[in-house]
Amino acid sequence: MNTFGRNFRITTFGESHGKAVGAVVDGCPAGISLEEKDIQELLDRRRPGTSPLTSPRKEADRVEILSGVFEGKTTGTPIAMLVRNENTKSEDYESLREVFRPGHADVTYQEKYGIRDHRGGGRSSGRETVGRVAAGALALKYLRDHGIVIAGRIVSVHGKTGPKEIEQEILAAKEAGDSVGGIVEVVATGVPAGLGDPVFGKLDALIAGALMGIGAVKGVEIGDGFAVAAMFGSGNNDPMTKDGFASNHAGGILGGISSGQKIVVRIAVKPTPSIAKPQQTRDIHGNEVEIRVGGRHDPCIVPRIVPVAEAMLGLVLADCLLEQEKYR
Repeated sequence: MNTFGRNFRITTFGESHGKAVGAVVDGCPAGISLEEKDIQELLDRRRPGTSPLTSPRKEADRVEILSGVFEGKTTGTPIAMLVRNENTKSEDYESLREVFRPGHADVTYQEKYGIRDHRGGGRSSGRETVGRVAAGALALKYLRDHGIVIAGRIVSVHGKTGPKEIEQEILAAKEAGDSVGGIVEVVATGVPAGLGDPVFGKLDALIAGALMGIGAVKGVEIGDGFAVAAMFGSGNNDPMTKDGFASNHAGGILGGISSGQKIVVRIAVKPTPSIAKPQQTRDIHGNEVEIRVGGRHDPCIVPRIVPVAEAMLGLVLADCLLEQEKYR
């Protein structure tokens, strides 16, 4: 499934070592001011090769808007956005043609389709998120026009919370030929009450599904999340006063519908599976082999996943905002 959303619909395309990646957005309202620089800002935050903490792959990630915009305004027709792959080194992956990388989707793609793109993982690569971010940047702009702002931050990396400690932890893992994961928080402010639908269209379920759909994410919590399992109801409930809610343990969602408070989401990001350390695996013939993954990889995905998480939360809220307009 490569299409996401009901009203603000996106279809992403492309592979890590193909000619290009991108997205087509359908259902975006007409009349929104849009230039390529509006999309580029979020793409630049996701872009590799910007520091020693990220993959050294050098990509400009310059977006081209191919359709759906006329004289600086969206026209209500499909908006196609393209980002060309310019710094692929497919030869680095030739040794992986018949070998499955541990922690990657190599083996599952092979089982499902009977064929896989071994060059950086193809469609399962983190580069697939370029299309999500391009589409998400448009969603975030639409939301800002409605007073909704989304911002993400790094909570921790490998258990460390201080900025300097985080940097040292990533660099130490890189030096050791290993990788680390962490936790990212995304907060949406200005969200009106009433977004989301009861039962099977719950806002928290839509958010959880969208963020779990990011390849490296292994857990999602909203509000106090898993911590509520150790709380009393008297402590978990958010008291209401004439001035509003006194707390926000629920993370801005009650009964699957936004309450008007900040929506608070945290995601658990796994360590990058491509590491230089030797690992046990098998090849396509069933033989056990040892592998050291070459190529260019992030020692930690966490810094670059922040804009991806912002984009996905933005896509959900834009979709739900358009859905809510049907009730007015």
